[in-house]
This record gives sequence, structure tokens and C-alpha cells, in this order.
Amino acid sequence: MKIIVLFNLKPSVNRASYETWAKTTDIPGVNGLPSVDRFEVFKTTGVLGGDAKPSYEYVEIIDVNDMDAFGAQTSTEVFQKVAAAFGDFAKDPEFILTEAL
Repeated sequence: MKIIVLFNLKPSVNRASYETWAKTTDIPGVNGLPSVDRFEVFKTTGVLGGDAKPSYEYVEIIDVNDMDAFGAQTSTEVFQKVAAAFGDFAKDPEFILTEAL
């Protein structure tokens, strides 16, 4: 299962601070979970075929191999600190659960 997270930064957040945190803490931390095959964060750059601004500034894709284990691993005190920090950066993130066709 892939979890896709769409979000914008809170108005008070410095973009460089968020991106440094994502590269040094969030990405390595989530990728270190045994239940995660791959975790990537993308900064949006535009909309295909036009000059419109994307609705979201960032997209995360979490490739989860075991949802039960993922739930347990993300419930730890250490990971909850990472999740809390993400909440300090992200404004109303949308977590979308998916499955392949």
C-alpha cells in the first residue's frame, strides 16, 4: 500500500528549515522503519500543461509493506516526536491511502 500525503507549509514556517528537517530527520527516520519499503518527499514545481500553481507545495509517498507493523512502529514515543515536528511544519496535511489496481 502507498500512502500519499499532500500538504502546504504553515504560513509561519521557513521553507529552508522544513526542507533541512525533512532531509535530515523525516526521510531517514521513515525510511528506517522495517514496515516501509521507500519514503520520498517531493516539492511541487508546476502543473503539467499550464502555468497554474499546484494546490499543494509538497507530496510525500510512503510505500508500506505491512500496515499493522507501520501502525505499531509509528506509535512509538520516538516516532511520535517526528510526527509532532511534521505537524509543526505542515498545514492540514491530507493522508491518502491507496492500493494498486
